Amino acid sequence: MKIINYDIIYLSYDEPNAEKNYADLLTKAPWAKRVHGVKGSDAAHKACANISETERFITVDGDNILRPGFLEQEIEIPQGSNLEKSVISWCGKNEINGLMYGNGGLKCWPKEYVLNMRTHENADPDNGHAQVDFCWDTQYIQMSSCYSDVHNNATPHQAWRAGFREGVKLALDRGNKVNKTDFFQKTHWRCLHMLYIWTMIGADVENGLWAIYGAREGLYKTMCTDWDFVNVRDFEYLNDFYNTEIASLTEKELPERIKDIGLLLINKLDLPIAETPLDASQSNFFKTVYQHSSRTSTIQRVIDPE
Repeated sequence: MKIINYDIIYLSYDEPNAEKNYADLLTKAPWAKRVHGVKGSDAAHKACANISETERFITVDGDNILRPGFLEQEIEIPQGSNLEKSVISWCGKNEINGLMYGNGGLKCWPKEYVLNMRTHENADPDNGHAQVDFCWDTQYIQMSSCYSDVHNNATPHQAWRAGFREGVKLALDRGNKVNKTDFFQKTHWRCLHMLYIWTMIGADVENGLWAIYGAREGLYKTMCTDWDFVNVRDFEYLNDFYNTEIASLTEKELPERIKDIGLLLINKLDLPIAETPLDASQSNFFKTVYQHSSRTSTIQRVIDPE
């Protein structure tokens, strides 16, 4: 598989840095196509599949900056492999906290599979795995290489929403809510570790504290209230929630609000975090020494330009 042979589609919704990021992508892949403003993750990916002229297509999310070298990759597939329903996923490095995992990273999708899948707003109501994400109901081939940087902190709104969504999704067990007793037993340890990082790291970047607050609030609403976590898939719901409940919060009030909700999480969930997130210098140090967990791939060999 030569990456250069597949359509590249820039998928954006309302990201404040979408135009800037798209312009950057066009300097690296001038032939890239674009899908913008389609409501619903399932519908948006189907819109990508509909304009793809190749059997597979690559999505670059609206908050992503493509790294050099990605288009030069060649992937050797084991003989006899069937990838008709497999999505190839590369890590993206998050600007806020330095995490490197599939969230926001580049994806290579099989066109026919996407056209026929039922996820998010189109998921079967009885299929909890597909309600809020692709990853639990889709065959993923996880690549360890990181070929994009996720810049989801251009505004307080964008940063809060990014943190809130991860605070919700990382607390779930394969897309399903667990009770407080089973939280630490059933939630995957990698998800727990990433969740802790979202709730503690980011004070060294612009709007990073908004992401921390969002992550803490998303986790709290999911695990400590009767809030319907499926709402996390609806960007318009989240936008309305932010405008109604969060937008009036000032930068001066934010640290105290973060501390208050942190204390609630510690008391109600025994979460092993501190009330106060790491400060700017501590966050910067963490990102200097942090190394992401290796992802196991079933692909035989990657001819990697790096």
